[in-house]
Amino acid sequence: MRKNLMRLAFFAMALVLILSACAPAATQPPAATEPPVATEAPAATEPPAATEAPATEAPAEQFVFGMLLVGPYNDHGWSQAHYEAGQYVEEKLGAKMIYLDKVNPADRQGTTPDQLAEELVSQGAKLVIFNSDDMKDASTAFAKAHPEISVIMASGDQVWSDGQAFEEIPNLTNIMGRMEYGKMMAGCAAALTTQTGQIGYLGPLINDETRRLASSAYLGAKHCWTEYAGKDAADLQFKVTWIGFWFNIPGFTSDPTQVANDFINTGYDVIISGIDTTEGLTESQKAADAGKEVFAVP
Repeated sequence: MRKNLMRLAFFAMALVLILSACAPAATQPPAATEPPVATEAPAATEPPAATEAPATEAPAEQFVFGMLLVGPYNDHGWSQAHYEAGQYVEEKLGAKMIYLDKVNPADRQGTTPDQLAEELVSQGAKLVIFNSDDMKDASTAFAKAHPEISVIMASGDQVWSDGQAFEEIPNLTNIMGRMEYGKMMAGCAAALTTQTGQIGYLGPLINDETRRLASSAYLGAKHCWTEYAGKDAADLQFKVTWIGFWFNIPGFTSDPTQVANDFINTGYDVIISGIDTTEGLTESQKAADAGKEVFAVP
């Protein structure tokens, strides 16, 4: 409050000085003249017609964006990261997020992501985010059907000129971090940590993206194993076990908890997690608490 008053005082003083500088210089009073001849008062005129007050600008309509999350919004992993990013946008920009989670073939049988995106549009969404690689085809279909809606595909390669599925879709954008570098660093960290030379990679479903990321983790591990640890590449064991999806769906995927324990019980002392959820970390922590030298890279 004190700072505001001082600031107002400063502005008031500056205004006085400006007005003083702009005032016309004083002049001598004019010489006396004969009093003017009286004239008749001008005829009365009608007062100006009343006008309406200018219309005030209507408040801007709140921007609504929709999000389709492949897993639970609170999965402590991939989907939750997107959900929390949406909350950040709400807080900072005053927008409104609407979302549907568990958008996957097991949890929402009989529906497709593009059909679910229609629900978000019916609720006012002007932008729809598809947050999983397996929604690529659905996001393409939806973007073509709704050229007036902006679409973000978190991963995918539809509008990347070198992508396998490249198409000109003006309202679609692919966004993805350069995760290969992160996976290479994860592999390097694993190679410099393992005491048994055995690294397990907990993989999700198999597609171009997941093969690329698993390969990046292996190449990072091999590089640091040979170049920094000075060991023979033949002595490094790097095993990938695919569970079948980004997270556990009972009856649909392999159980990542069991896969992680299989790694631990067969001498793999570092687990790199390539799935959306935390089973690799959870089981490694349990083993460490029980006295085993086991580590995990999320």
